[in-house]
Amino acid sequence: MMDNAHTLDDVARRHLWLHFTDHSEFADSPVPMIVRGEGAYIFDQNGRRYLDGISGLLVTQLGHGRTELVSAAAKQAQELAFFPLWSFAHPTAVELAGRIADAAPGDLNRVFFTSGGSEAVESAWKLAKLYFKLTGKPSKTKVISRAGAYHGTTHGALSITGIPSYRQPYEPLVPGVVRAPNTDFYRSQQVTGDLAVSGDEEAFGRWAAEEVGRLIEREGADTVAAVFVEPVQNSGGCLTPPPGYFARLREICDTYDVLLVSDEVICGYGRLGTMFGCQKFGYLPDIITSAKGLTSGYSPIGAMIASDRLFEPFASDGTIFTHGYTFGGHPVSAAVALANLDIFEREGILEHVTENEPVFRSILERLYDLPIVGDVRGAGYFFGVELVKDKDKRTVFTAEECDTVLGGRFSQALLDAGLYCRTAGDQGDRVVQLAPPLICGEEHFEEIEAALRTVLSEAWKML
Repeated sequence: MMDNAHTLDDVARRHLWLHFTDHSEFADSPVPMIVRGEGAYIFDQNGRRYLDGISGLLVTQLGHGRTELVSAAAKQAQELAFFPLWSFAHPTAVELAGRIADAAPGDLNRVFFTSGGSEAVESAWKLAKLYFKLTGKPSKTKVISRAGAYHGTTHGALSITGIPSYRQPYEPLVPGVVRAPNTDFYRSQQVTGDLAVSGDEEAFGRWAAEEVGRLIEREGADTVAAVFVEPVQNSGGCLTPPPGYFARLREICDTYDVLLVSDEVICGYGRLGTMFGCQKFGYLPDIITSAKGLTSGYSPIGAMIASDRLFEPFASDGTIFTHGYTFGGHPVSAAVALANLDIFEREGILEHVTENEPVFRSILERLYDLPIVGDVRGAGYFFGVELVKDKDKRTVFTAEECDTVLGGRFSQALLDAGLYCRTAGDQGDRVVQLAPPLICGEEHFEEIEAALRTVLSEAWKML
């Protein structure tokens, strides 16, 4: 209980360490607090309402205030509040594993629960290493990931992450990660230096996939265990795969006996209109890593989903995957996830996203009439609006311009316009990302476009 001398803001300033936050921002201003959520909206401590344009952190698929999910948590906590998945199972974890396996493609039938996304990525790398050791290829330990990709912040996941500013403060990291080009078609000419390739999406997709093959050959196929990719790459601003990219990448991985890991912490559980993002683009990975939307954020959980082939060595006597987490598959979180998936089915969430994806896209594409908008891209309910200084030349903003035009004042202007979202990009925060709850419809898209139009028009005037 806070007394009059110690307000929540006082305690927050003194004791709360916020994530990815410059605390000097609060030297002369209160710590912003969200105190309530309802549907697609969140409310701050002053009662101001904002459209949750990024689903918390690409998490709240079903929106805020879903009492059915709260009830599921309370009911499970009364029956079995906690028990670990160490040599024992419990019913909610068993049922959820079966539900996930039924929804996953191909033979991805083995579900290893974690507390969140970074842990799922850690688990996938460790499984890949151990699998190859158990099958007589112990030198296959390296990982290939894409430039600018985000795969988490724990030490192994951070090593796979390709964002220099996140990695450098903690180096040396886990060795054995090499980078392939990402699928940023909007800036493909800068990457390939080839006009023929950069002007053709399919040609660019083949080039980007072949670059992975060339990396495997350069490093030595006998040293590479896995390739980590997101269906739509988050960091860099919603980078979608060119046609044919994943089909060729799958062929390359099969040729060199390299595991293909689909990191779907963001793209899984309906974000792209399919249960898993790989299903959206028609490829079959060996492992899926997931979290976030599995419970719509009402309780933390993550899952690594592996193929039957990868489990086979562990079916033998005495062979153990010596890895686990105290809260992996937590009974309460598993119960919430089951209720979340029930609502997905009952309300036709996947169909809703698929039907409304072109509406969302077309409304955002209206912003092309603004001189600051260079590209609109994405899939499902996950879109990015890339901002440019010169539309014809696709010129990015200088570091100083990013600070003045796209810095904290820009984010505050979006909040003032009633929109909570985020910016991303490897050359300053130049891409506005939109990922509203999956329950949203045309009226919410119109609200997003109106807020962006107002703020982007003002930002252009500042240049």
